[in-house]
Amino acid sequence: MIRTTVLVIGGGATGAGIARDLALRGVDVTLVDRDGLDSGTTDRSHGLLHSGARYAETDRPSAEESIAENRTLKAIAGEAVRETGGLFVQLGDDDPAYFDRKREACEDIGIPTEVIDGEAAKARAPGLPDDVERAFTVPDAITYPARLVAMNAADAREHGASIYPHAPVEEMTVENGRITSVSVGGMVNDEISAEYVVNAAGPWAGKIGAMAGVDINMFLSRGAMTAVAYDELDVVLNRAREPSNADIVVPHDSEVILGTTSVPIDDPDDYDRDSAEIDELRTKSAELLPPVENAPERRTWWGVRPLYAPDDGAGDGRDVSRDFFRLDHANDGVENFVSAVGGKLTTYRQMAESTSDLVAERVGVDAESTTAEQELIGADDPELLDAFVDEFSAAGIADADTVATADRLSPADD
Repeated sequence: MIRTTVLVIGGGATGAGIARDLALRGVDVTLVDRDGLDSGTTDRSHGLLHSGARYAETDRPSAEESIAENRTLKAIAGEAVRETGGLFVQLGDDDPAYFDRKREACEDIGIPTEVIDGEAAKARAPGLPDDVERAFTVPDAITYPARLVAMNAADAREHGASIYPHAPVEEMTVENGRITSVSVGGMVNDEISAEYVVNAAGPWAGKIGAMAGVDINMFLSRGAMTAVAYDELDVVLNRAREPSNADIVVPHDSEVILGTTSVPIDDPDDYDRDSAEIDELRTKSAELLPPVENAPERRTWWGVRPLYAPDDGAGDGRDVSRDFFRLDHANDGVENFVSAVGGKLTTYRQMAESTSDLVAERVGVDAESTTAEQELIGADDPELLDAFVDEFSAAGIADADTVATADRLSPADD
């Protein structure tokens, strides 16, 4: 039997962030993940570090969280972040009123913008089509998920946490309203007894909750992305229109990532991957950046958004809030159990801090979070970060062109 104060289930950005936050407060933490770290939703994003502009007029809380965390991660995450800036681009057929509403909402929230004309936009982003009417700048950036997760895990370990990739949770025992033991396979192959258990399993949060007898109503949405060869873009492109498929182009070193689609699914382990979505990404992304239509494909993948929408999970999920939720399962009769659900990569640290605040209180620790001010371990050393990625089996597909590790995934379709 392994004994720990807090067991964190899930080794994506949120789980690794929670482990780091608690370890920095002096809490004894154990983190487990069924595969290598960064093997779920975090790895299968497009790596966009949101400025909040995408949500400004429809989801103000998410926009406010995004711009705050955008600034924080740029300060603490070093070589896991690349500052590119972003453009919201109005093409000839796009509604100018939408452009104005979004920019005004950004201004109201405090997201800095500057309106530029079509010629200036094309100078900033060569390859834009001739029918560019105007654009406005936003402080978007990109992040490399494998590095971000691995450096959080390494920082947690540096402060006493135990990190176990390849350690799937198999069963939980609940007695008298408390989780008394968690059976973990793989490299652990033992029972773990924890004072408190954190569910940070992303799309699998519902399955982990069910093991404890708790119902978590997740709304899961798959999204396709494809990376194509193109090395002439160094700014994030966003289509200035109502959110839809293929309205974001994210630059990497020698390629761009085209995203994304949104299709509701039931099971994060078993869902269709429709090649028609990739064709749509190509065709629609080419309206915004014509050279990508026939650019050579580097790799294609699908991810699953772990949205939480117990009351309004309708449609394709685009209207579901990207805000995060901290579910205290004491309200469901399990005293030592919390789930961190929803959110997005940009706000992982804030999500981790909020969850850790509750956990620290429950385990009798009064230290406050320092993760917003304390630079992540190895922030200025990309070789060290990539060594952490190797060590924690965090090498994934989203940033495979940039993160140099010993065992990269094949660039082919996963």
